[in-house]
Amino acid sequence: MKPIALPASAVSLEALSQHHATPCDTGTMAWRRWGEGAPVVLLHGGSGSWTHWIRTIPFLAGRCEVWAADLPGLGDSAMPPAPHTPESCGRVVAHGLRALIPRERRAHLVGFSFGGHVGTYAAIELADWIADFTIVGSSALGLPFVRLEEFPKERTSMSEEQRLAVHRRTLEILMLADPGRIDEEATRLQAVNIAKARFRSREFALGDDIRRQLARVTVPVRAIWGARDVLAQPSPEAAFAAIRATHPELVARTVPDAGHWVMYEQAEAFNHELAVMLRLR
Repeated sequence: MKPIALPASAVSLEALSQHHATPCDTGTMAWRRWGEGAPVVLLHGGSGSWTHWIRTIPFLAGRCEVWAADLPGLGDSAMPPAPHTPESCGRVVAHGLRALIPRERRAHLVGFSFGGHVGTYAAIELADWIADFTIVGSSALGLPFVRLEEFPKERTSMSEEQRLAVHRRTLEILMLADPGRIDEEATRLQAVNIAKARFRSREFALGDDIRRQLARVTVPVRAIWGARDVLAQPSPEAAFAAIRATHPELVARTVPDAGHWVMYEQAEAFNHELAVMLRLR
């Protein structure tokens, strides 16, 4: 099948970045950097890439130094060392962050969905190398299991239009609360990310691994959730309560009228909350 092209917005934004690479088992982990100032490291969600942050990076780049990673086995990064787990990914991320950002700069670490799981393990490894850790819409907090409609799949016989329709449906099921907000940009980003995804993260969303491991995170924890995140059952407040069990200092915000991919669906509101939390404005 002919690869589906990235939207022009992603191509233009990437062209403004500086590329960096750090070791990742037998290959490398890809990092992209924009802006100047306090460092903020963004970890994307499962089956994603740095483009999950396409509406956050331009906002932050005017205020700070933004590092958007491709997690191991996703985007342009190699697979992590075996066993392929959030923990092995977290070690790779922590090693890379140490190589790129000196301890005295105290980076802010932000993880979305599966990136929050990987980020938890990275934060454990990094300890006081980072200033704080913000979790965005992550599972593995011991909340009730959500059985979603099965995601449709591409077939080699499909036209590009039909393939994009498949990815639009996945966005409807999981990522955005309002189907009317699913545009061509989002659909193309989803298609390209899925095509590059080799690390399968869905199985790690079950259980309460993040909740248990957060007890080992020594920096302050923050959280932002979309109010209509389909994975936050029974509510985002339940997720916040799970985090507060080990981090009573938690500062948490809920973004109204937003689903799982909160920083895309309600970018302005999300960006405001993140900037206030990290004291970037």
